[in-house]
Amino acid sequence: MENGRRVLHHEMETTTPAAASTITIKGILSLLMQSIDENQVEKKVISLGMGDPTAYSSFHTTHVAQQAVSDALQSDKFNGYSPTVGLPQTRRAIAEYLSRDLPYKLSSDDVFITSGCTQAIDVALAMLARPGANILLPRPGFPIYELCAAFRHLEVRHFDLLPEKGWEVDLDAIEALADQNTVAVVIINPGNPCGNVYSYQHLKMIAETAYKLGILVIADEVYGHLAFGRTPFVSMGVFGSIVPVLTLGSLSKRWIVPGWRLGWFVTNDPSGTFRKPKVVERIKKYFDILGGPATFIQAAVPAILGQTNELFFKKTINTLKHSSDICCDRIKEIPCISCPHKPEGSMAVMVKLNLSLLDDISDDIDFCFKLAKEESVIILPGTAVGLKDWLRITFAADPSSLEEAFRRIKSFYKRHAKHPQ
Repeated sequence: MENGRRVLHHEMETTTPAAASTITIKGILSLLMQSIDENQVEKKVISLGMGDPTAYSSFHTTHVAQQAVSDALQSDKFNGYSPTVGLPQTRRAIAEYLSRDLPYKLSSDDVFITSGCTQAIDVALAMLARPGANILLPRPGFPIYELCAAFRHLEVRHFDLLPEKGWEVDLDAIEALADQNTVAVVIINPGNPCGNVYSYQHLKMIAETAYKLGILVIADEVYGHLAFGRTPFVSMGVFGSIVPVLTLGSLSKRWIVPGWRLGWFVTNDPSGTFRKPKVVERIKKYFDILGGPATFIQAAVPAILGQTNELFFKKTINTLKHSSDICCDRIKEIPCISCPHKPEGSMAVMVKLNLSLLDDISDDIDFCFKLAKEESVIILPGTAVGLKDWLRITFAADPSSLEEAFRRIKSFYKRHAKHPQ
């Protein structure tokens, strides 16, 4: 355990500008798993660190999706290469699917198929990178952006999300950070890691700010439509006529199939900025060097998007709502953690750690490593997503696993609680 914790602290405390760029959620979770005490045989490992709901029996994809993949595979028509930008019918189906949320129609030419949303992130940053450029990223955020930016030699500038305002974007900070070399601002909605969902009005203000600064908006909507609070999901592409938007998404979360690696990179641009021949050609050329998703998975997409029953989506939403309620209720019972904003979407929540109530815990990383060793519960230190002494907890889990995990966290708190002198 000590080695893993030292490695992580060293990574985070490096003085180079790209200090956090070497951090990945999977890497940290791997270190935490290594610190599990193998002698704790009576305690099954419960991981609330990864946004992969397939690990739990509460979450299944729809039979429509499975059948569509099976049909595509067995047709024997999709064993060869697809066009590097994606199958035409796949691009058309995604354009139609996303257009349902927009005041204008996307065409298949606006859509490029990627291996999950992670590859879409890499494409977006690769397309925008140039010498001296910088990009504005949210804090807390998703560390893959920092990692991609480091490989592309893109300077990263962080703006804060405000917990007291439901994790809204600090628009003043964006204006202060941007300069003539800023290429884009990244917005993650519904929010990872915070579980927030932005209102129509707030998204419009973000679009207007980006327009004023002359920069693009990269809208990460991998959790699109997974909203279960009072605020409905609104696609950033709605404001594409104000400012050009690159929308990134995938089947992974809404259809509960992260391992299928089917994502998209979409230009929301009714004004035509991206339709300039040089821009389109550059995107197409970059896709020539990428390996997209398996052809038969792509071929299944039209049926998946067109035939999935609304009841399937409602069931997923209800399950996430129930799980998030359990999470918030149990957090209230543990004095050293607090939740400033109840999640309204996605699959995770940010929780503030009060170290003054703990006796021998130095920071969030120390908390997570000791919790893993003593209780076989994995949660993500907030440092990994940009907020020291916070925790990210994923609630996409079975109710019984959540209840047991929080029971163990409560025991951990009692064992490490600071006693009055």
